[in-house]
Amino acid sequence: MKHKSLIFILLFFVLSGCARIIEKPPAPAPVKPRPARPVEIPPTPVKAQEALVRVDANTLPPIFSGVDKLPLEIAVLKSIGFYERSSGRSFRFGSDTYSADHLRQSLLRFLDILRDSDPPESKERRVRESFLAYKSVGRPGKGTVLFTGYFEPVLNASQTKKESFNWPIYMVPDDLITVDLGRFRDKYRGERIVGRVEKQALVPYYNRCEIDRDGRLVDRGLEIAWFADPVDVFNLHIQGSGMICYPDRDCIQVSYANANGRSYRSIGRYLQDAGKVSEQEMSYQSINKYLREHPEELSDILCQNESYVFFRIVPQGPVGGLGVPLTAGCSIATDPVYFPKGALALVKTRRPVFDDSGKLLRWIEFSRAVLNQDAGGAIKGPGRVDIFFGTGSQAELEAGGMKEEGELYFLVMKK
Repeated sequence: MKHKSLIFILLFFVLSGCARIIEKPPAPAPVKPRPARPVEIPPTPVKAQEALVRVDANTLPPIFSGVDKLPLEIAVLKSIGFYERSSGRSFRFGSDTYSADHLRQSLLRFLDILRDSDPPESKERRVRESFLAYKSVGRPGKGTVLFTGYFEPVLNASQTKKESFNWPIYMVPDDLITVDLGRFRDKYRGERIVGRVEKQALVPYYNRCEIDRDGRLVDRGLEIAWFADPVDVFNLHIQGSGMICYPDRDCIQVSYANANGRSYRSIGRYLQDAGKVSEQEMSYQSINKYLREHPEELSDILCQNESYVFFRIVPQGPVGGLGVPLTAGCSIATDPVYFPKGALALVKTRRPVFDDSGKLLRWIEFSRAVLNQDAGGAIKGPGRVDIFFGTGSQAELEAGGMKEEGELYFLVMKK
């Protein structure tokens, strides 16, 4: 009887409260599929021989529009000197190549036209008759060239570390090694790496964070000058040259000497991706404003760009990639992988106009002859050009506001 009672009790629990255990669980709510994210296929890199294409010279934009003859003459003469020192070399214009001597002769011909007293229309006709024109294919997928600007800053500094002057710029360290890979394999011709030796092995050189935050170069006698503002130092790295004035007002000029070989990363792009500065607000001025207003973030932000520049004192500057001083408004920086060093070029874009208070008034069309006399860590590919605006605060204002699409051409005398 006891057994029957026990069975009855167990049966009661199974059929009542515990029956929920064997009930079929409710069907899960249908999961809405996530919308498929569009796959971004990176554009195919442009080959060097495809970066410039031949176009009809009669379709060129104005060549001598608003040109100040003397600065352009000076820039042309500097490129002529470069080609005189480059005897035996050849330079690529897309799928065509020209000797250094031919490019020198091209510039001498252009100089004759420039110096002539003919009106601009007559000069341009003579250039179109005598020269071949090549147009840059621009940025992949866009077909246009992005023009930005750079300048030579004038900065206050101290010759020694003292008080608030505790941010240095360095000369090239003696343990920095540059390796020309082309000397080891023909397929690496034109490529190089930078590093240092550690335990009998070549390793990457110190990055920005290791140098500035960890003090890897401290007490090695490499300091050229000391600055009060780390943002000034960073900007000097970006511009590649500058005029440094000491408290006694004596000034020196420093220029790019080498870099640590690390990849360049745009701080502006980082701030934009992090939502700290909008794309519409993005400019040289807005980047500096954010960095100075957020000192607690400064070190982490600057460390995003591992590239680090070393300097040298020069008697005259700023010195560009050809080893000659740049000329304001007439010198540009491009990627030497794609475009011929020292060559005569033509830019067509717009540039900003500011009032005395620094307020942007308008954009005006800008088309003129220039010389390809520099390069830059951020100027990569066939769709990027940096225009040198000169020295000082006005040049800083104009260069900082310059960010505009346009067209780039190269000119070479017909054979």
